[in-house]
Amino acid sequence: MLAPDLRGLLLACEALVVGASAGAIDALNQILPAVPEAARIPVVVVVHLPANRPSLLADVFAGRCQARVREPVDKEPMTAGSIWFAPPNYHLLIEADRSFAFSTDLPVNFSRPSIDVLFESAADVFGQKLCCIVLTGANDDGAQGASSVRRQGGLVIVQDPKLAEAKQMPSAAISCAKPQIIATLPEIAELIRLVTRAAP
Repeated sequence: MLAPDLRGLLLACEALVVGASAGAIDALNQILPAVPEAARIPVVVVVHLPANRPSLLADVFAGRCQARVREPVDKEPMTAGSIWFAPPNYHLLIEADRSFAFSTDLPVNFSRPSIDVLFESAADVFGQKLCCIVLTGANDDGAQGASSVRRQGGLVIVQDPKLAEAKQMPSAAISCAKPQIIATLPEIAELIRLVTRAAP
């Protein structure tokens, strides 16, 4: 049972950002189908990708999810009802007008796209109306970004590292960001249903 203050944060969210690396496909398979077709907020996902070949993530998950799944275009406005995957070899940022921006700045935590870059830019835009989720991964990317979300008053959810395929990323996020919620993948799926579903 969620505490009333955490439930309130969830229901007030205007965007959900998710980061994952090693073990991402299996973890995302368990949580992204929970996003309804008429999701009330946008969901943006960064997965560490090879720079030298196209990402197939949007195609893979389009057949597994109720919501529309796609990669954004630079300067495209964020819209509710979609799951957006960061493209390979670009950092994905959120601008003040709630549009996407691509960057070719140097990799962060050896990664471009970087989870930290997305989370930090989204925290600056959405503040306490942002929810972030850190999943399985084998480096520390996402920890500083989740800490930024926490400092801005947003909600931080981290996969239980004991049950993650790669423990380092969720463990680092727990140490750095002091998340309000540490949960299993089925529990995270239920939280995603709650935060994305349209009001009755």
